Amino acid sequence: MGLRELRLKRGLSQAELGAKVGMSQGRVADFEAGRRSVGNMTLDKALAICDALRVSNPRKLLPDDGPGDVQPSE
Repeated sequence: MGLRELRLKRGLSQAELGAKVGMSQGRVADFEAGRRSVGNMTLDKALAICDALRVSNPRKLLPDDGPGDVQPSE
């Protein structure tokens, strides 16, 4: 689904989500826009975002087709 879709589904602005997890609105925007990789987010921040968005699996923060997706090697 991705961070942006989850945030919008919960009715939060970037600033509101940032305030809940101790992150600036600009940092949230960077993660959503792909300027920063959600896959490189600290575990603490990923878990805080999951709590704020009521998501149990941190992988849901990754875009479905984004660079954070890892394909298994053969």
